Amino acid sequence: MLKYLLSRVGQAVVVIFVVTLIVFFLLHQIPGGPARGALGLYATPEQIAAFNQAQGFDRSLPEQYGRFLLRLLQGDLGDSFTLNQSVGDLIAQRLPKTLVLTVLYVLVALAIAVPLGMWQAPRRGRVADYVTTGVTFVLYSTPAFFLAFVLIIVFSQTIPLFPAQAPQSDTLAGIFAEPGALVLPVATGAAATVAVFSRYMRSSVLDNLSEDYVRTARAKGASERQVLRQHVLRNSLTSVVAMLGYYIPRVFAGAIVIESMFNYPGMGLLFWNAAQTRDYPILLGVVLVIAIATVAGSLLADVVQALIDPRTRKARV
Repeated sequence: MLKYLLSRVGQAVVVIFVVTLIVFFLLHQIPGGPARGALGLYATPEQIAAFNQAQGFDRSLPEQYGRFLLRLLQGDLGDSFTLNQSVGDLIAQRLPKTLVLTVLYVLVALAIAVPLGMWQAPRRGRVADYVTTGVTFVLYSTPAFFLAFVLIIVFSQTIPLFPAQAPQSDTLAGIFAEPGALVLPVATGAAATVAVFSRYMRSSVLDNLSEDYVRTARAKGASERQVLRQHVLRNSLTSVVAMLGYYIPRVFAGAIVIESMFNYPGMGLLFWNAAQTRDYPILLGVVLVIAIATVAGSLLADVVQALIDPRTRKARV
């Protein structure tokens, strides 16, 4: 297990290093350079030269990358062009709120998707399976912004059960102080997530139902419910656990849409507002954080999967 873990950590470090190269490259691909992006189209050559000198953009690219990497290791993601604050501080303020939102809707989705997938698998090819599959495909293909619009119109305007705007508190305690305001954002995020994981769970259960250990359990007199709960469930969860780590980019992408629709004060809304104002340090800082979270999530998923199913680590070492 230790050898497998060290191998995966080494791969994660390499991937993160490549990500820093990509982020650095993107910074220098801004039309007109970072100075033009920060100062606008009407900046004079003198202003651009002064900005480049102050920010170190007049140095060679290897030297710039070295300074960029050193600042990253110190947790310095630069300063916002429009908010005049450290990008690291802005992300630190917003990231916990985004994590609260995403963890809530992923947990709600899993609580629905896992039982739903297990219920569907033994009914493969029946009317109930086709109907459920059709509903999940509709949810999966529905854009998050459209679903958010529908939920707002139905449950905030037509039937005023929940507010259309998420809690605007600067603290996590303030976010939880208005649980009703979280219902629509969480429901929007959970809808498509249920569709994804119920399909994976259904496929995984179908694969396990054809294994020899299931036939052995049935031959020993175990009921279908016992077979599913005591034998199939654990083995079927390995694919879902692995998928969780790889699903992180989609989770954050969904958070951008959901937070902008419900004005939720998280990292997604910060990214959306920065895109409107061309605040490149914030955009690149958020991209870097999401990339690192993706690598960390994939690493964690692989480790958890190896603990659940030792065959996976033997196959990957």
